[in-house]
Amino acid sequence: MYETKPYFYGTGRRKNSVARVRVYAGTGKIVINDREMDNYFGLETLKLIVRAPLVLLGVEGKYDVFVRVNGGGVSGQAGAIRHGLSRALLQQNEENRAVLKKAGFLTRDPRMKERKKYGLKAARRAPQFSKR
Repeated sequence: MYETKPYFYGTGRRKNSVARVRVYAGTGKIVINDREMDNYFGLETLKLIVRAPLVLLGVEGKYDVFVRVNGGGVSGQAGAIRHGLSRALLQQNEENRAVLKKAGFLTRDPRMKERKKYGLKAARRAPQFSKR
């Protein structure tokens, strides 16, 4: 449907989630992994997070957003989509940088789960000490 239309692209990441976001000129439809956003995210706060860059720039209803996201949980995925959408909108108009940067939408959230080390039960959790 949209393969031949021009689009803007952004990759967003947060924790272990990676979102590939394509932004087309359109009517404001947001599709995540072939599902409407309302079906994909149950919580209203997550929907607000995803829409935040569009609302901030005042362009909601002007673009269709198509997302492929995987990894992490729903909150991390919402943050990754916001990051990718911000990058795509930046590609569309470089003048948006100051507004998006000030809101913190262009900063990647690097926090990830720490890896488990050998000899431990978890990343830092040592086995229970036994005196005898």
